[in-house]
Amino acid sequence: MSDDKTKTGGQDRSRVAGGEDYEVEYFARKHGLTAEQARELIARVGNDREALDSAAEEMKTG
Repeated sequence: MSDDKTKTGGQDRSRVAGGEDYEVEYFARKHGLTAEQARELIARVGNDREALDSAAEEMKTG
């Protein structure tokens, strides 16, 4: 199921849609990761944006 771009409320912004290339690429670029690293992180952590941001920061410092 694709992301419904007409629903742009806050709840939608709290998640990263791992099936949407543009969201994965944005997340990867934001954190200096490859798209593949971002996908692996989403698979491991889930799609909660706050948890992903924390995990990405840990990857960079760890």
